[in-house]
Parts: sequence; C-alpha cells; structure tokens
Amino acid sequence: MDISTDMQHQAMGYDRTATMFSPEGTILQVEYAQKTVRLGSSSIGMVCTDGLFILADKRSEDKLMVSKSANKVYEIDSHIIASAAGIVSDARVLIEKAQVLAQQHRVTYDSPIEPELIVKEISNMKQQFTQYGGARPFGVSMMTAGLNQDKSELYVSDVTGNYFSYYANAIGENDEKIREKLREKYKKDLNMKKAAKIGLEIFKEVQGSKFDIARFELVYIDSKDKKIKKLDGKEIENF
Repeated sequence: MDISTDMQHQAMGYDRTATMFSPEGTILQVEYAQKTVRLGSSSIGMVCTDGLFILADKRSEDKLMVSKSANKVYEIDSHIIASAAGIVSDARVLIEKAQVLAQQHRVTYDSPIEPELIVKEISNMKQQFTQYGGARPFGVSMMTAGLNQDKSELYVSDVTGNYFSYYANAIGENDEKIREKLREKYKKDLNMKKAAKIGLEIFKEVQGSKFDIARFELVYIDSKDKKIKKLDGKEIENF
C-alpha cells in the first residue's frame, strides 16, 4: 500500500518542529497554521476615496453570549485598526504588542506611528516564531488599516511574517472566494458607503443562507475627521 506524502512527512518527523524544512522545502508547522487561519471568521478591508474600513464577521451565534463582547476589529491607535483570523488568543497577544508600539512611538516622538511600522514589527515577531525552537508559529493572519497623515493604507500579514499593502483584501474563511469577487467589483474610486455595500453583497453571496447581518461589525476611519467609528448589525444597513 502506497503511503501519501503527508503521511511520510509525519512519520519522518518533519511536522514536529517549526525549525525543520521538509524535502519539498516547506515548514509543515507553518502550513498547518495557515490552515488554522482559513478556519477563522472572515474580514474584508478596503481603501476608499474618503477613508478606509474593515467589515468583519464576528460569527457569534450563541444566544447566551453578549454580542458586543465578541469584538472582531480592534483599535491599535486613534488612526489604526486591525482584524485577525485564526486563533483569537494568539491574535490578542499581537494586538496588545501593536498597541504598546503605537503608544511608545507617541511618547518618544510626539507623533502618530505609521501603519506600516506597526505591521513590520508584528510581522518580524511572527517570523521569529517560524525560526526558533521551543515555540509554535502564531496561527493568525492580521489585517491592519490606518491613516498615514491623509493617506489611507491597508496591510495584510500572514503566518510566515510576510506582509503586503493592498487596496482591498480578505482574510479568514473563504478568503480566496472573497478575493476573487473583490477583484471583479472593487474600484479605486469607491467611497466607503458604496464599498461597504459591496462587501456585504460579497459576504451574502459567499455565505448564502447562513448570512446574517446581525453577526457583522463595520469599523471605519473617515479621512476628514480621522476618527474611528464602529457600527454593529442593523446599524450597518443605515450606514
């Protein structure tokens, strides 16, 4: 009986540590972490003509849970927001690290930190956990959006510590399907209201009968007043 490549790798111990490459040149623990990310709830981020936003599925279906306690989008600083897909407890560690970095920059330089500097530091931390023994990789992809003076910026960093800047992107469950639809529908001249409507339409198409707007939260930053605003459930429809 033939043994699959994955089974051979496991038998040889290539998946037991984050510091060992398989014969195919991959780190299996990192690949497993990437699969974990795709099990997490989805978020869509977009850069618009009048600001930026992250639209996130909180996936909070338990009637006993206080829905407002299940935040999916976090405030890093007064001009930066972030969402994560994957293991929420891993994400919390990275979010708190980002918040500390933002405040340290304000105290040291008396100015708001650039979003990319936050993303770079967090990505460096992720990369370290794919290189040294005794710890597993962070099972998290992070989407970070913020204002760099008057310019709206959106970044996504993956499990490996790679990051890129985007006009629009998605993380979490069905991320590739959502990205395909974003490539079709996203335009650089969209304002936030039109873009948010497109985001909801995409979620509705992908989730089908499971779609429920009550599970979603929209956090946005208007490039004029530069303040973070948050909407939940039905409030998003009014927006």
